Amino acid sequence: MRRPPREYGRLTPELLVRAYAAGIFPMAESGDDPAVYWVDPPVRGIVPLDRFHVPRRLARTVRSQPFDIRCDRAFAQVVRACAESTESRPETWINGEICNAYAELHGLGLAHSVECWHGGDLVGGCYGVALGGVFFGESMFSRATDASKVALVQLAVRLVHGGFRLLDVQFVTPHLRQFGALEVPSRRYLRLLADALPVKALFHSELAPPVFGAIFETLTQSSTQTS
Repeated sequence: MRRPPREYGRLTPELLVRAYAAGIFPMAESGDDPAVYWVDPPVRGIVPLDRFHVPRRLARTVRSQPFDIRCDRAFAQVVRACAESTESRPETWINGEICNAYAELHGLGLAHSVECWHGGDLVGGCYGVALGGVFFGESMFSRATDASKVALVQLAVRLVHGGFRLLDVQFVTPHLRQFGALEVPSRRYLRLLADALPVKALFHSELAPPVFGAIFETLTQSSTQTS
């Protein structure tokens, strides 16, 4: 369900926080459309963190460490890359106001990016908003094979380590379904949201290799047992 666009005012961090806590999020019709709509879908996409699935081939890729992983080093670049048109996604829902608003959230420590770098170039990543024990995944992009997938795995490990309870991905796509994404009715989503928001989770931008490795191997073992 899409609600009417805002008729006045600016998309402030305070407004975004209230919207996410109420279960709605903003989108634009296109990058050139200045209007921002509030979206309240009847079903919501989530990825259960206790059942996060890492495909076997991707697990081998992650272990080979093809990218230099950084977090929160180039947040604005990640958002702009997610807003770019591609062959598979000719239109974007990220306009200038959304870019600016999430940059402000990032400045407040409420929005984070996971980035894949190769040879000094940003080749993939994802970003989202962290409130309490919920991470609201917004978008991802890839300029190199598996870069966005590796970024999502890196994100999941950090969320598990930080004590997050809910990974909201808004809409389920074939790309996300391979990680265990599923749809839940809005009423159930709101219950999950209410349970997770009071949790005091922490987003870890930096993870020591042994910590990452231990959590990652736990995820892959769980994936093997449930596949």
